[in-house]
Amino acid sequence: MPELPEVETVMRGLSAMLTGEVIARVELRRPDLRRPLPQDLARRLAGRRILGFRRRGKYMLMRLDSGESLLIHLGMSGRILARERGRAAPSARLGPQGAASDARGRNSPPEGHEHLVIETDRWRIALVDPRRFGMIDLLPTAEEDAHPLLRELGPEPLAEDFTAERLSAALAGRSCSIKSALLDQRLLAGLGNIYAAEALFRAGISPRRAARSVSGARAARLLAAIKAVLTEAIAAGGSSLRDYVRPDGEVGFFQDRFAVYDREGEPCPRCPGVPPCRGIRRIVQQGRSTFYCPRTQR
Repeated sequence: MPELPEVETVMRGLSAMLTGEVIARVELRRPDLRRPLPQDLARRLAGRRILGFRRRGKYMLMRLDSGESLLIHLGMSGRILARERGRAAPSARLGPQGAASDARGRNSPPEGHEHLVIETDRWRIALVDPRRFGMIDLLPTAEEDAHPLLRELGPEPLAEDFTAERLSAALAGRSCSIKSALLDQRLLAGLGNIYAAEALFRAGISPRRAARSVSGARAARLLAAIKAVLTEAIAAGGSSLRDYVRPDGEVGFFQDRFAVYDREGEPCPRCPGVPPCRGIRRIVQQGRSTFYCPRTQR
């Protein structure tokens, strides 16, 4: 599933393309994804001007001049495919599972599994979701934060007012591991498996450590690491696992900077490479792979 940096990258690409555009046509090719699509969605979107975009956790919100917002979640396999009107080949793909590149040619047919198509005078935007784990909803813009999928989300980790003191308070009393706590979207919105592992490594904190013991200086180190990892990943366009590509058609490249994630058995960047160092280890926590260095993370 795409995490905060990938969703932020997609949202920024959509914002650059669509802000100020008027929706000319909407095509729905099925009545549902993970959930049923909103009633009369095509009619309610057609003719509306797009005012801007917002990301909340792993969700995107496209704000319209009707006072409503289109809520988009890409799920496990969703992506946004964009091309300029009149061109057969996609000019950009936005999402964690982008398929072919523009090298397919200008006369390529539409992508398979396009479930929602939105067209403006200039752009054709399609939601492609083979596994249909994505989600679409339409809600009043003024009530975005009250939506059932958003109202329980924790603070944004990159928000200026999210401090080490707030992180310590959120972790206090939690007996689960710190890695499991960081994946709880009620604690932090948008942080996922990859960036939690990388942040814990940078902070020198074991993913096995009890969450309640991460306070004071440890919490300050962890928060600084979370903010740094996410900021760097956004600047890199996210992490291209499988076929993810950025809005400009290039791949995200933060995966080239992974210190521990998916590097089981490789040398730890901090260890001297001699016993008792055994390199990066992989364990499973709550069904998710965790990668860490047992020597430098305590």
